[in-house]
Amino acid sequence: MHTIRRIFLFFILNLIICFTASFILSLTGLNKYLQQHQIQPFYLFFVFLVYGMTGAFISLMLSKTLAKWAMKIKIITPYDCSTEGMLLKKIIHNLSQKAQLQKAPEIGIFISPTPNAFATGPTCNNSLVAVSTGLLSKLNEEELEAVIGHEIAHIKNGDMVTMTLLQGVVNTFVIFLSYTISQLIAMHTRRGRQEHNFSVYLISRLVLDVIFMLIGSMILCTFSRHREYKADLGGAELSSKQQMIRALRRLQETSKNIEKEDTPQSVAALMCNGKSSFMELFSTHPPIEKRVSALEKAQLP
Repeated sequence: MHTIRRIFLFFILNLIICFTASFILSLTGLNKYLQQHQIQPFYLFFVFLVYGMTGAFISLMLSKTLAKWAMKIKIITPYDCSTEGMLLKKIIHNLSQKAQLQKAPEIGIFISPTPNAFATGPTCNNSLVAVSTGLLSKLNEEELEAVIGHEIAHIKNGDMVTMTLLQGVVNTFVIFLSYTISQLIAMHTRRGRQEHNFSVYLISRLVLDVIFMLIGSMILCTFSRHREYKADLGGAELSSKQQMIRALRRLQETSKNIEKEDTPQSVAALMCNGKSSFMELFSTHPPIEKRVSALEKAQLP
């Protein structure tokens, strides 16, 4: 029900954005200009909206499959009697009940010396929590519980769906704005006023795509950092505040002496212990110091 409500709200948001864009184009007179040159903004925006959202939802539907393939994840079956398997099943089962999930997520392990974990999947009832071998070997049970609680919080909050919808909106604006502005630039060139200047259009489209994608990435990364703070709070509620703080500090300590491997882009933004960007605007995760500070200041029930 929460997922359906979230999709409905984002659908309404997209409609509002669509009508707002059309209104601004009409108010500025750009709408008439584009129509004179056989560019219909509202129609184009709707087409790009469908294109952008479709691509994002296909990515969401395939997220579990792609993550399993990209990270070579070993799934823990109900019949797994290994020490790691039994421990993970116990933690996931307990935390899923605390989070009131209708169905516990699948559990997987991937090989990596870096202590890390991530959650993915199209819905709360069709999700996956995967942990690295480094996480299992370097954290104790309480710290492991806090990290997995963080991932369960992502699932409970519907972060995968929300990120997908936001990605679809960003994709739409990137495609729409770069296409429309490139057309205008091409038409205003010396040759473009007489015939379509494809080379000018192509170059300007490429440049604008890069610019708008950078802006879009900053928006996505800002939301991603926000969801990490929220998931930290969720993990603290499912385990305890001190457990979550200790787990974050442990992740920081154990990661210092490990050269982080190149994680596939499809799952890099999902990792609980993400790489810090040289510019925080393009980082999917806040620095652990800030996450710990935010938790210390938080008032939990």
